[in-house]
Amino acid sequence: MEGAQGKASVLSGRNGLAAGLALAAVTAGAVAMEWYAVAAVPFAAVFVLWALYHVESLLLAVVAITPLSVTLKESDFNIGLSLPGEVLLAGLTFFALIRFLHQGRLPWPTLKQPLTWVILAQLAWMAVTVLFSEMPLVSFKAVLSRVWFLVPMYFMLGTAFERPWARNLVFPLYAFSLAVAALWTLYVHSQYAFSKETSTWVMYPFYKEHTVYGMALAFIYPWSIWATWRPQSLVWRFIHVALWALLTVALVFSYTRAAWLSLVAAGAVYLVFAWRISAKQIFVLAIVGLGTLWATQDQWMRIFTKNDTVSSDNFSEHIQSASNISTDASNLERLNRWASAVRMWQERPHVGWGLGTYQFQYAPFQHSSQLTIISTNAGDLGNAHSEYIGPLAELGWPGLLWVLVLITVLYATGARAYHRMSPGRDRTLVLLAMLGLTTYWVHGILNNFLDMDKGAVLVWMSVAMIAWAARSHETEQR
Repeated sequence: MEGAQGKASVLSGRNGLAAGLALAAVTAGAVAMEWYAVAAVPFAAVFVLWALYHVESLLLAVVAITPLSVTLKESDFNIGLSLPGEVLLAGLTFFALIRFLHQGRLPWPTLKQPLTWVILAQLAWMAVTVLFSEMPLVSFKAVLSRVWFLVPMYFMLGTAFERPWARNLVFPLYAFSLAVAALWTLYVHSQYAFSKETSTWVMYPFYKEHTVYGMALAFIYPWSIWATWRPQSLVWRFIHVALWALLTVALVFSYTRAAWLSLVAAGAVYLVFAWRISAKQIFVLAIVGLGTLWATQDQWMRIFTKNDTVSSDNFSEHIQSASNISTDASNLERLNRWASAVRMWQERPHVGWGLGTYQFQYAPFQHSSQLTIISTNAGDLGNAHSEYIGPLAELGWPGLLWVLVLITVLYATGARAYHRMSPGRDRTLVLLAMLGLTTYWVHGILNNFLDMDKGAVLVWMSVAMIAWAARSHETEQR
């Protein structure tokens, strides 16, 4: 205790005031002289001190900052990072490395979990494929970014979740910041009469385009429903009802069909837990469902190919267009990207082309018969649009295998922890984490966002919540 008090006293009283005035003076002078790199130094110093004295609250601050981080594209600062979110994540990773070198301690309880073994094995395979990558520098940067997502949001935040206040704050912090981004988006969108054409970019600069924005809204939506209906004061109920209504409107006007469909899947997973459907029953239902689809595939293909409804401002038509694989440019372009990814995999089936290289390498694998009006050879319009097919092209068949293993172990761990936990808020948070992850993995059939802080923070903080629950339960059992 004395040591802790000694540390706290360093920046208390006159010392704290002097340090604050010095930082303010340096910042003001640097801005006045347009020395922006120097102006960043005081802020960096603040975050270093914050990490030293209370890293748990800094981790939660990063969660809150993520929805409002921006990527400076067309500027002198175009470094391909989301600012300040990714910079802080990278800084926290460096801080964790320095702390390990100084103290020599690792989070052994987390490292001993099967879920962590899978995550590290997947990361190790990504690192191995850098050696065989078509663009090693690109792949190295992609692996490095995965590390600075995992270390703060899985390992460090997972440890912070041992404190109840950290568990209780992580979802609302992201949700209320997302609400700010949603208000901005709806304001800009209203100036264009909420048209479908403008819905793809009005969320900029907070979100790159509407699919990642829709993903974030869908991920946090189950939490917003629970927050609305849980027992609370009248004031907080009003706040949460307003938040839920805002997110609902934002989700509708995101025109993101994958996000809408992912919420249906999350609802199905909720029913599995609410009705206590066993794993054996789920397996039987899955076999029956897949068998039925296989037996009726010809009829379904006729329906899909005859559907010529294209995405539009009409919500009914927009939903119907999800199954249009004959004229809808967005759907056809996804098929083009997937087909290109499969051809890339066929050429390099075992190690792939390297993490992060798809968008730079897929152009020669496009067939002229599959090109659409939005196809490009420039490598500037995104990746494989799939959390499953993308790794197949970039990391070979082991890349897809590790994704499937991760999902399987994740849900097995989450379900086991949920059923063994006592009813209460913590148990509900675990369920909400699994529902959010369900929206992501279903959305991942059509898009992939784990290379962006907007998606990675949501996914890994939820995985950390599940890992904490499993670890906590095992400790209690002993």
